[in-house]
Amino acid sequence: MTRPLRIEFPGAWYHVMNRGLARTRVFRRRRDYLEFLQLLNDAWARWGVEIHAYCLMPNHYHLLARTPEPNLGRVMRHINGLYTQTYNRARNRDGPIFRGRYKAVLVQAEVYWTWLSRYVHRNPLEAGLVENLDDYSWSSFGNYVRKNEEIPDWLYTGRVLENFRSRRAYRGFVERSEADGDPEPDYGKAGLPAILGDKAFRAEVGQSVEVDPEIPAIDRLNPRPDFDSILAATADYYGISRKFLLQSTRGRGVQSPARSLAMYICQEKGDMRLAEIARKFGLSGYASAGATIRNVRRRLEDEAELAEDLNYILQDLTPLVRG
Repeated sequence: MTRPLRIEFPGAWYHVMNRGLARTRVFRRRRDYLEFLQLLNDAWARWGVEIHAYCLMPNHYHLLARTPEPNLGRVMRHINGLYTQTYNRARNRDGPIFRGRYKAVLVQAEVYWTWLSRYVHRNPLEAGLVENLDDYSWSSFGNYVRKNEEIPDWLYTGRVLENFRSRRAYRGFVERSEADGDPEPDYGKAGLPAILGDKAFRAEVGQSVEVDPEIPAIDRLNPRPDFDSILAATADYYGISRKFLLQSTRGRGVQSPARSLAMYICQEKGDMRLAEIARKFGLSGYASAGATIRNVRRRLEDEAELAEDLNYILQDLTPLVRG
C-alpha cells in the first residue's frame, strides 16, 4: 500500500474532501448546510484559512483551500469534529458521521486551480441533482457567476476569476460538458494522488523529506507508536471519542471499523501482544483479539476503502510537515 503524504507549509493549496460513513448523508436539512458554512467562517476567523471554492453535497463535501499558516490538520479537525458533535447532538446520536478524517491533495495552484474549481462546482450536475447549476444552493458557483451575489469574508474568488474576461466567461467554462485548454488532474480508479503538480513541483515538495530507498516508507518514518497515540489517531480519523472507541460496538461495528482497525494497528505497528490488546479493549481474552485482527487482515486484502483508512491513520501517526 502506498502511504499518502501529509505535507503542511505556509501558503499551501489543497483540494480537501470527505464523505459520509458508508456513503450515508451528512447534510440532511437546510440547517446542516448552514452550520457547516458557519464552521468555515469560524476557521477563517481563527486560523486564517482561505476557502477558494466549495460544494456541499448530501453525502460529501469538497473544499479548495489555501493555508497561510501550516495548519490544515488543525483546521479540518475543528471543522469535522465540531460538525459531527453538532449533527449528533441535534439527533440524539453518537459515533462518526464521516468515513474518516478527511482527504487532502496538495495542489500546484497555478497549474490546476482553475480546473479544480470547475470540478468542484460541477458536482451537483454530474450527480444528477440539478439540470442547471444555478438551481443548486450549496456551492460557491453563485458567488462566482452572479455579480450582485454577496460573498462571505472567508470565500476568495479572485484567484480563479482573474483568469477570465468576465463572470459570464467563467460560467461558460464550468457549464460546458468539456473544458478545453486546462490540464485534468489524475483522479482515476487508482485513488487520489498525494500531490497534484508537475515534475518540478513534486521535486520541490519532495526535497523536504529525506528518503532512504532501502527502508520501507512506514518503517522509515514511524517509530513504534504507543497505545495512546494509536487510540488518538484512530479516534481523530473517524471523528469519535476515545471512550466510544474502547467500548463494545456490537451493532455499531458493522458501520464503523474503527475499533477493529485500532486493534490491528496495536499489533502490527505497536508490536503489542494479543493479551495486552484484549485487556485494553475490554475483550474476554487474547483469542477474541486475535480473531478480530485476523478478520481485519483479510478485509484489508479485499476492501480498498478500509486499506485507504489504514493509510490515513498511519499518516496521522507519522506526519510529514514541511517548513
